[in-house]
Amino acid sequence: MPRRRNTSEKLELFRRLFTGRADAYGTYDPKTARVWQVKEPVTEAVLLAHLRGQQPYGLYLLGGDTTSALVIDFDDGNPDSAKQFAGAAQGSGLPAYIERSKSKGYHVWIFFAQAGASARTARAIARQLLASLGREDVEVFPKQDALDARTSYGNFINAPLFGLLVPAGRTVFVDPSQDMKPFPNQWDFLEHVKLADDAMLQGALQGEGGRDEAPAREPVATVPAPTSKRFMPRPSLPICAQRMLSEGVTDNQRVACFRLAIHFNRLGLPFDITVIALRAWAQKNRPTGVKRTITDAEVERQADSAYKKAYRGFGCDELAVRPFCASECPLSSRHTQADTASGPRMPEVGDA
Repeated sequence: MPRRRNTSEKLELFRRLFTGRADAYGTYDPKTARVWQVKEPVTEAVLLAHLRGQQPYGLYLLGGDTTSALVIDFDDGNPDSAKQFAGAAQGSGLPAYIERSKSKGYHVWIFFAQAGASARTARAIARQLLASLGREDVEVFPKQDALDARTSYGNFINAPLFGLLVPAGRTVFVDPSQDMKPFPNQWDFLEHVKLADDAMLQGALQGEGGRDEAPAREPVATVPAPTSKRFMPRPSLPICAQRMLSEGVTDNQRVACFRLAIHFNRLGLPFDITVIALRAWAQKNRPTGVKRTITDAEVERQADSAYKKAYRGFGCDELAVRPFCASECPLSSRHTQADTASGPRMPEVGDA
């Protein structure tokens, strides 16, 4: 018979598994899908609002070079992908649990003891397991091995059990032995979740890689300074966006701002960080004629529009983007196709 729990007991269970950084969290608008960061303490009220379906809560897993959990994000909608990874993890001695995400995919969670685990080691194990399944394309959270001068927070992952979506069978943990149906009592399930410790991690790493320590870090490629006028193609940020950010623009400021915000949203940057970055970018612009530089308020409006929908086009045919195209960009050969891809079209916007 399911055990009845009061609110305090449920909060204690939830905190045990879904707390990361205590001074900031992520959230999103369920209606528009716009995401942003909140630099405030993760209080009981924040967690209750999430569980009651009032405001989603996303946790930052990284704390220095440790992580409170490992999450593998399968967004292909195929439950077998998550089941195969969870099975591989469990075969390596790591307890793994599957959550149906808020959209079409699945998250596989591996929870660590209270002190956390080495993010570098955890990510190395995830990469090895994914490679053994031929799924190197899948996202792993945390996305970094550690926080540093360039990574202040990392990327947040949405916590399960968002009250608005639970009745629809979303953001709940599912039973792979019962055709991926949700566990009938999520709190009973959470109470019996097992935490992985360092011994389990080292055992999994040795079993997968045949070695007793995490692989050495690969050297990080250095992006040439803007003054070199050389830009490197990167999957996450196209060359045109790199150039616009580095050089500023002279025309079509609003369209350029909107397009850059789309790229930042695609990278997972919180809305407020995007606005700060674009306001700094606007100071590099050199408007022609009598035009003025785009204002802070206009920057925020364009960013807000970009974050309201999941735009997928790169805008290669737009007048604001064309001057920054480069022949070495892999997208340059398909300009005419880029914005006919799936996803909503960019709305009409004027120029500052």
